[in-house]
Amino acid sequence: MTRIDNNPDGRARSAVTVRGLVKHYGETKALDGVDLDVREGTVMGVLGPNGAGKTTLVRILSTLIQPDSGQATVAGYDVVRQPRQLRRVIGLTGQYASVDEKLPGWENLYMIGRLLDLSRKEARTRADELLERFSLTEAAKRPAATYSGGMRRRLDLAASMMGRPTVLYLDEPTTGLDPRTRNEVWTEVKRMVGDGVTVLLTTQYMEEAEQLASELTVVDRGKVIANGAIDDLKAKVGGRSLRIRPADPLELRPLAAALDELGITGLATTTVDTETGTLLVPVLSDEQLTAIVGAVTARGITLASITTELPSLDEVFLSLTGHRASAPQDAVPTDAREEVPV
Repeated sequence: MTRIDNNPDGRARSAVTVRGLVKHYGETKALDGVDLDVREGTVMGVLGPNGAGKTTLVRILSTLIQPDSGQATVAGYDVVRQPRQLRRVIGLTGQYASVDEKLPGWENLYMIGRLLDLSRKEARTRADELLERFSLTEAAKRPAATYSGGMRRRLDLAASMMGRPTVLYLDEPTTGLDPRTRNEVWTEVKRMVGDGVTVLLTTQYMEEAEQLASELTVVDRGKVIANGAIDDLKAKVGGRSLRIRPADPLELRPLAAALDELGITGLATTTVDTETGTLLVPVLSDEQLTAIVGAVTARGITLASITTELPSLDEVFLSLTGHRASAPQDAVPTDAREEVPV
């Protein structure tokens, strides 16, 4: 079989195309008609609470399980009809390192290379290249069990790159990592994208999504409830805020009182931040913005700065799903614990 051409009219090509994907686990509908498009050479962040269906989606796209209905193509290959061809162009890094801890780092990579049908010479060369790229050369002969959490994660990423995949799935890749190690992983992911790899990233870390993703898809209860560029999603949710910093910090509370006197809907939640010397004022309309600036001017308060801010990604998530995102715990997500038929 040949690849499916999903770009007949010359528009930006999708590396991953999903239409109407459905998956049941018994009475539970893990995916309920999911649609998704991931453009080549970009990072698509898939956000959602535990049990939303994120891991199930990754399992289907990596041919580990089959959907009950719907269609998905990755790099032009159908996930159901062309699994063998598809597996040669994808890489997968899950929440936990999948390398053999008893084997040294180099042997882990060499073994994976051979399983991917690389010749002995190709597997050796590729293992050496990736160990150097992921700063693991000095630890190449040590058993993976002696590696730190960050080193294991880098080895896992290196393993997923052995076959030079064009599409890489990262399923909550920094779960349980400390901030410094998380930053190291982010650096490597950015480097891979710079080399042209397309990444599908599932995460519950809002900061991770902001750092890596060019577009987001929010999934809840097996359905896509929003998708688009991060700034576009923030704009759709609305809720701009005005951050005002008086030149004189003593003007903070008089300014807050003056704004409260305006009686404009939304100003009741004005926040006084004495640590930064600023007021954070919710703004629901351009008319409100004009009224606030007018009130400041009328009272002769000198300002050091005034800026507008879009809602945080966490606030967007709260607005879309009805609850805040929680940092992933060191446990398998609900939808990953479902029994999967072999």
